[in-house]
Amino acid sequence: MAGEITNSTQIVVPARTRIWLAPVGTVAPADATVAMPTGWYSVGLTTEDSLKFNEEPQFETVKSAQADFPSRTFQTSDSATIEVDLQQWNSTNFKAVFGGGTITEITPAGGAAGSKHYRFTPPRIGGRSEVATCIEVIDGPKVYRYIIPRAMQMEGVQTDLQKAKEAVLPLRLAVQGADDGDSWYLITNDPAFANVT
Repeated sequence: MAGEITNSTQIVVPARTRIWLAPVGTVAPADATVAMPTGWYSVGLTTEDSLKFNEEPQFETVKSAQADFPSRTFQTSDSATIEVDLQQWNSTNFKAVFGGGTITEITPAGGAAGSKHYRFTPPRIGGRSEVATCIEVIDGPKVYRYIIPRAMQMEGVQTDLQKAKEAVLPLRLAVQGADDGDSWYLITNDPAFANVT
């Protein structure tokens, strides 16, 4: 193709990735490298090969007797999902993976003085909460941030509890739509995006 340039600097190798969560409505970062605003928290360690962002548009076609191929194709809906396996077990990650719920301190029966125990109760039907999400991808000086204003955990949770293997928490978020804003967007400092048309 005329004008096409081979440029290996435009290959992205995610040397570091981070997942940030926040209550819906929390101010999003203004650019790709500014410190995350107040209210965002990192989920911490994740497995090195589990992070995926999937965007899946759906289409319908119109066929006509005069053509072997569709005479018109139109988009009917859109969807996007985030998948990542969390390695750190803590209250915020547990609630994120199960879509909410409550954690309360309980008094241990016959426990040592001063010891504390906690009870997690998953959300009931209709009680799942949405979260704002930021996926941060770092490749040397290049930083990419996927900003998702609203997402919800919409899959079941399967955690393998095996003796010789780490037990991870599967975070599976579905991007939620927005009538008055973007459902998701990317901000980056990558100079390859400078050709704005």
